This record gives sequence, C-alpha cells and structure tokens, in this order.
Amino acid sequence: MPYNFVSTGFLIKQYLQSVEKMFNEPFGIILLTGPTGSGKSTTLYAGIRRLNLMEKNVITVEEPIEYDIPLLRQTQVNEKAGYTFASAIRYFLRHDPDVILLGEIRDAETASTAITASTTGHLVLSTMHTNSAVGAIPRLKDLGIKPYLIADSLIGVVSQRLVRKICNACKESYTPSEWEKTYLKDSSIQELYKGRGCDVCNGAGYFGRTLVYELLNIDRDMSLLIEKEADLSLVSEKAKDAGFVDIFDITVDKVKQGIATSEEAVRTLGHIRRL
Repeated sequence: MPYNFVSTGFLIKQYLQSVEKMFNEPFGIILLTGPTGSGKSTTLYAGIRRLNLMEKNVITVEEPIEYDIPLLRQTQVNEKAGYTFASAIRYFLRHDPDVILLGEIRDAETASTAITASTTGHLVLSTMHTNSAVGAIPRLKDLGIKPYLIADSLIGVVSQRLVRKICNACKESYTPSEWEKTYLKDSSIQELYKGRGCDVCNGAGYFGRTLVYELLNIDRDMSLLIEKEADLSLVSEKAKDAGFVDIFDITVDKVKQGIATSEEAVRTLGHIRRL
C-alpha cells in the first residue's frame, strides 16, 4: 500500500490502534527500539496504563525505575547483588505474572530468558538498541535466539525517535534548496518552514519535540519469512505490502507540514542512507 500524505491523520489513528491491539495480546514479546532518550520507556508505560491493572498481574524489572505507577510491582536491577534482568525474570515467573516489563534486552542471557517467558504464556515488553524496526530481527539472532523462536514469540516492533518542533512563535516559510528536495524525494516542494529564533524559544528556532516512528506488525506471513531466515529485504517488502510506513516517510510528512525542519530530519535519521 503506497504512502499517502493526505491520509496522515488516519495513519496516526491506525498506528495507535495497532499499538493498543499489540498490548492486549495475552502472550508474546513487544519490542521498542531506538537510541537512548527516544522515549521508548515512555511508550511502554503508556501501553501499560491502557491495561486493566486491577485484573492484570504486571511486574517490571528496570534500571532505574523511571515511573512510579500504582498497582505495578516494580523492581530495580542490582547487578552487584546478582539481581540482573535475566535472574529477575526467572524469579518472577514463579509468581505467574500476566505482563513483564523488562527495561532492556542487552545480552544473550536476558534475550533467551525473555523469549522463554514470552513463549510460555506471558506478555513481555522490552526495549532494544537498533536503528530500525526490522533491525530487531537480526539483533535477536545475534543474541543467539533461533529464528523459529523469534517467529513464534515476536508480536511487533516499534522504532521511534524524537525530533525538535519548529517554534510556532517565530515560524516562517522559505523556498527549499535543491538538496532538501532531493533528500525529501519530492522535487515539487515549493515551500518549507523554519524558526527564525525569538524570546519564546531562546533564539533556537525550536520549541518542544514530536515523535516519529515506524511499526512492524508480525503477522503469519511475516512469521514464516522470519522462520525461514528470509533476507531482510524480503521482510521489508512484505511489511510494506501489509501497510508498513517507514520512519523516514513519517518524518518527511512532518517536515512538509511545517512541524519539523529538513535539518532536524538529517540530524535524527542521517543523510547518506536516505539518498
């Protein structure tokens, strides 16, 4: 399904519905990817808040505990005392949790324990450092997880970044340069926006941040490709056929709408790989 800028509002609504649907799955694993400070934990907690915490036994293992939420059983990793992500999961599985929030998957032992939990009737939520949603698949393989286990357990992957918003108090239009048209892959663009700098934004031209993202839903067809260790290009192609929208397209849309700048898109997503 080709990306259509006109349908952006619908796309955001569809994205939120898909994320909420993932969080209501009874078992499996959901991954949030992106660099440090991209809001991964905030998204995970937002998803947990949508659950009925009076009926769900939700346990978290974090480093550190970032949000204090009533009705959650929250614990913090203490590696000096031998209380690691992996050991915490093994301990908590004896308490029959419905949902386990794992702060980060960073090593083979934690990945293996998380996958085991997700394939034995528990919903596991965690974060991982990869550059894209599809990139979570080879990362799990690098951590020693067999492809058939990834296919069986992975519900979906959300990759996200935070980009600075143009200050509305000093926003002004300008004619885009040729490199911007090339980067945004649209030679017909006649007008873009930037912040001039004012007292409101302390001369920065930016005020606040907005989320850019991509969501990879793992359906049956996708699971079969993962299990067969298909090339990532085939996985990406299948995802796009199913409606997957690249984080770059979301960012370009926000640039065209006057929410973000071309420079901010380059700072966040890079330049060479996008041309």
